[in-house]
Amino acid sequence: MALLETFKNKKSIALLLDPDKLDTYTLEHRINGIKKGCVDYVFLGGSLISSDKTDWVIKKLKESIDLPIILFPGHTHHINENADAILFLSLISGRNPDFLIGQHVIAAPILKRSKLEILPTGYILVDGGKPTTVSYISNTTPIPSDKADVALATALAGSFLGLKLIYLDAGSGALNAVPSEMIQRVSSGLEIPLIVGGGIRTTEKVLEAWEAGAHVVVIGNAVEANPSFLDELLTLKATA
Repeated sequence: MALLETFKNKKSIALLLDPDKLDTYTLEHRINGIKKGCVDYVFLGGSLISSDKTDWVIKKLKESIDLPIILFPGHTHHINENADAILFLSLISGRNPDFLIGQHVIAAPILKRSKLEILPTGYILVDGGKPTTVSYISNTTPIPSDKADVALATALAGSFLGLKLIYLDAGSGALNAVPSEMIQRVSSGLEIPLIVGGGIRTTEKVLEAWEAGAHVVVIGNAVEANPSFLDELLTLKATA
């Protein structure tokens, strides 16, 4: 439970890396940004991974940085025992049994044999203003962004089932981030750490999410579009 404790203890940043979008130059640039101290965790994965770069990415990261590398899997096939931990995601906002428990049954024996730290996570999709890969792949409908009570009830159900983290996600490339009102409503009703991601493109949005109660803010597309965003985050963390 080492990572779970670190999630609780400080406001932090997770950089989400999609192996499909990385080449040697891009990965080196991300690593250089991480080394500046603006990132606390590396999330690795995505809803659809079509390349075989995951081993290479993990190897390069471990050669260069000393941060937890946490798998963010979209499928059982995305498990890689060379990482440090895995978000064991149950898509509790949807009603697709494959993403609630089906994939988990297949993954369980693999994870039992691995040395990965298992992080049981209630994954909640929130409408970010357009369809996303995860909603399409999982065949689930996100929670409307103005339904904070539904999000809270869903998060509470996950926590009562024994999940150790809740992840509110508007999805990769979302037009809109999870509203502060929803983050505040969910965080105020929970006693477990809250992760928030999707559509967060400015330091103001990062700060808003933290102030609303997020423990970990996940960024990804913002860095792909604007690599200097990591420098802006470093400044934010120095003053937060």
